[in-house]
Amino acid sequence: MTRKRLGAALLTTALVATGAQAQDVTLTIESWRNDDLTLWQDKIIPAFEAQHPGIKVNFTPSAPAEYNAVLNSKLDAGSAGDLITCRPFDASLALFEAGHLADLSDLGAMDNFSDVAKSAWQSDDGSASFCVPMASVIHGFIYNKEAFAELGIEVPTTEAEFFAALETIKEDGSYIPMAMGTNDQWEAATMGYNNIGPNYWKGEEGRLALIAGEQKLTDEAWTAPYATLSRWGAYLGDGYEAQTYPDSQNIFTLGRAAIYPAGSWEVSGFNNLADFEMGAFKPPVQNAGDTCYISDHTDIGIGMNAASENAEAAKTFLAWVASPEFAEIFANALPGFFPLSSTPVEISDPLAAEFVSWRGECESTIRSTYQILSRGTPNLENETWGASVAAIKGTASPEELGQELQTGLASWYEPQQ
Repeated sequence: MTRKRLGAALLTTALVATGAQAQDVTLTIESWRNDDLTLWQDKIIPAFEAQHPGIKVNFTPSAPAEYNAVLNSKLDAGSAGDLITCRPFDASLALFEAGHLADLSDLGAMDNFSDVAKSAWQSDDGSASFCVPMASVIHGFIYNKEAFAELGIEVPTTEAEFFAALETIKEDGSYIPMAMGTNDQWEAATMGYNNIGPNYWKGEEGRLALIAGEQKLTDEAWTAPYATLSRWGAYLGDGYEAQTYPDSQNIFTLGRAAIYPAGSWEVSGFNNLADFEMGAFKPPVQNAGDTCYISDHTDIGIGMNAASENAEAAKTFLAWVASPEFAEIFANALPGFFPLSSTPVEISDPLAAEFVSWRGECESTIRSTYQILSRGTPNLENETWGASVAAIKGTASPEELGQELQTGLASWYEPQQ
């Protein structure tokens, strides 16, 4: 063989070897969503790999409660996966600031998302984005359609209609009006205060004003929801004070309660458990014709491990996650978790479709305590849990709760001082 041919053969061999190596990229995803393992293995990963035969993907979730600790340990040890499933706001921001998450601002697919959608995974000044938004959850109320029909109740749109419905259910006595307990505390804040509250503080207008120090937690917009919650206790059934979150889920899905203050993440589970038809209604407004606001809370994103040795393949996967194809697969395989991309997605599950339809009717916002305001001590998110419980039980007035929360926030947050 001549030297020229030998050189060509070696070059061809090198190219083949390089090609083989390129065909052998495996990406590993870290996640807390262990309930979604089958979804990823059976639907999401095969759809991606069919279009990208050179890239294999492994989904390796941890237990939800252990995820943060496990992930941080892996990152510190240099053994974490290429792709990191991101919780919203401060937990992921801390990973970015520690150099563990790559800046994805130059990823063209980020243009598929609104500023609100990206806000959960950005630096405070918005200059860096470090996770691709995947899904949000929407708050509202799930109800037993059979119970409503039996009692002749129309779906409420105003607070007056809402409480009239609760009173009708209570007087009839066949159902507990509303299934929610206060034992676990977070329910009262998440499905209570931050569910109905945006209609009072006008969603993003109030939330951003609180961050800027232009509104205070003693303002009526922030204390009035506690006054409304104080009326809930009469409709939650005997022993609600000791009732846990799983208790509430069981009470509703067994058909013992007519209404469930909800997050849309319940849809899949409730579909499998309830043997009655369900519907959903958005948080009632104070007066007919008022602008409605919904908590469309940014819940889950996915970013790239800054130390990944497969950065290009990881970016290819992240760009695909930002695509309409991924959005449609994810939304319909996991109803109740709604894509955040700007492209509309047809959702087949009727209950999930009811929730997401509110995006076209109402202004969207996110939970008031999640961005910036819970970084100090006392932690405003946790304090809001206790305040919401106190409001429902009637152990403190709305004004007292607002003052307590304001004092705590002002003790460490300069714009509120």
